[in-house]
Amino acid sequence: MSLPHSAPPAAPSGASRVEIAYQAMRQRIIDNFWPPGYRALEQELAVALGMSRTPVREALVRLQKEGLVAVVPRHGMSVLPVSPNDMRNIYQMLTALESTAAELVAERRPTATELRPLEEAALAMERALAADDLDAWAAHDESFHRHLVALCGNRLLIDTVQNCWDRSHRARLLTLRLRPKPIHSTHEHAELLRHIREGDARAAYELHRAHRARSSPELVDILNRYRITTL
Repeated sequence: MSLPHSAPPAAPSGASRVEIAYQAMRQRIIDNFWPPGYRALEQELAVALGMSRTPVREALVRLQKEGLVAVVPRHGMSVLPVSPNDMRNIYQMLTALESTAAELVAERRPTATELRPLEEAALAMERALAADDLDAWAAHDESFHRHLVALCGNRLLIDTVQNCWDRSHRARLLTLRLRPKPIHSTHEHAELLRHIREGDARAAYELHRAHRARSSPELVDILNRYRITTL
């Protein structure tokens, strides 16, 4: 399959060629630009990214470890699908890990400056919901969760949650308009912020666990109802 040539994407100063290739290909996968089953030879990927095959090969090894692609020697790579059962497992991980992150954040009582991105995201979610702009709502919801987990300070937890988010991104986009309007979810974000400000770690944990535990059955039910077997 022929791929359009493009300049390497912008990357942080000092980023290696492997990191640039990794970020570029990963973004194409999670945004569904390269859908499940998409195949490409290593040389084709290198030409498309405007770089040699060596960094592309090393980046593909990282993507394979994350479960995003299958690498076949001499045959390039194939983007792996995500099934409803995969999503169930991913959300079980998110429920456990994000709830722990919320607990850790509340325990350490972050400063007002540290909490500002969470407050801004929560307010933006309310505005987007009032305007019936689900795409904007989803973007601010993702921002809220990313800032929340980043504040927990546990690097291993942060990296694991990031991988789960990436693998579930396609499903969230696909089902965004098939799910109930996220009124309750928006209110829960504001309530979680209150528990964090008060330093109530147990309440923060329980609320976020209930929030995530409710989302999983809703999403998997939609995938099954519409017979979406792979993403």
